[in-house]
Amino acid sequence: MDPRNTPGYRLHCSLTNLKRIETAGLDDADQERIEAARALLQDVSLLTQPQHSGDADTQIKS
Repeated sequence: MDPRNTPGYRLHCSLTNLKRIETAGLDDADQERIEAARALLQDVSLLTQPQHSGDADTQIKS
């Protein structure tokens, strides 16, 4: 089976690539964009992973 067909593969690759970017040489706006992208991908990654607690009755407060 091709690993690219595994759920979450592309999300994981994107997050890994963003973590590898050296932000020291970038201007402030680009650093903020990269940090925001990292945070969003980490949030999505947490949402796509199965919950280990076994509590499927979890509700999100909005």
